[in-house]
Amino acid sequence: MSLFRSAVVQFEPVPDQPAANLATVERLARQAVADGARLVVFPELCLLGYWHLRRHSPERLHELASPADGPLVGRVLALAKELDAGLGVGFLESADGTLFNAYAVCLPTGEVHVHRKLHAFEHEAIASGSSYTVFDTPWGFRAGVLICWDNNLVENVRITALLGATVLLAPHQTGGTSSRSPHGMTPIPREIWDSGDRAAIEAAFNGPSGRGWLMRWLPARAHDNGLFLLFSNGVGPDDDELRTGNAMILDPYGRIVAETPVPAEAVVVADLDLDLVPLATGRRWLRGRRPELYGLLTQRRGDELDPRSARFSPDPVQLPGPDDQPTDAQRAPADRQ
Repeated sequence: MSLFRSAVVQFEPVPDQPAANLATVERLARQAVADGARLVVFPELCLLGYWHLRRHSPERLHELASPADGPLVGRVLALAKELDAGLGVGFLESADGTLFNAYAVCLPTGEVHVHRKLHAFEHEAIASGSSYTVFDTPWGFRAGVLICWDNNLVENVRITALLGATVLLAPHQTGGTSSRSPHGMTPIPREIWDSGDRAAIEAAFNGPSGRGWLMRWLPARAHDNGLFLLFSNGVGPDDDELRTGNAMILDPYGRIVAETPVPAEAVVVADLDLDLVPLATGRRWLRGRRPELYGLLTQRRGDELDPRSARFSPDPVQLPGPDDQPTDAQRAPADRQ
């Protein structure tokens, strides 16, 4: 059995206070490594805070942003070297005048791999990334990164797996958000949090707007692609919403290896049995694909929206009906004969 110990963290960032958040990252990283973790995954934008950013002016965002090779990420890299562990942190990146919701995975070897969120919707001044992030680790497996909404689009996880990732870092700021779907998430009333009633808060965070929503799709991402999924999340107040935590580690069969139900700062540590990957059902499905049938996946339908519009638009997406037939160009080669 080939075991690799990893950790996922949930905590509440202090808005616009990278020094304070960096101190929290350091404290919790040391705790995770002391428990044997060799890779520690922190939440999306954990060094700056998240949902309040939409209220800032573009000028203020540029003031708060950091380059990937700047001192902020440099501090995390130095800590990774000191602890001899990989550390993943979310930050607002400034690159040649463009802002990105980014995630830096700092390895003890000195490498830093930066993923830019592919479907950014937080602010008009924050651009979406345009490439996948998959890399070799010092521990003998390939890892990938997808940030929050990147994971909701099934194509992104499938491509990450096809690029060789067997461990997916999935940093989030989610739960308790407003959804236009009648059966989606709904906001969790702030009064529940302010009440201090631990049982009521825990019930809300583990209910249909928190863990219950995650269970509709998160295990499928791991299972269908035969990879481990390391889910990290914020917890507690995030501007006018509540993040629900639910940090968890899932195996390539979509099974939860470890999780926390607590509505508070937490570190979840578990051993990944890497020998499960070659035998996983999802890996067999990857080998059973018929790419010649999938041309439609790379063709525009004409109703695509940018991430902000897709995330918030009240207009329902019109899907093809039973009378809509594919064009000749969309048909698989065998169907054209």
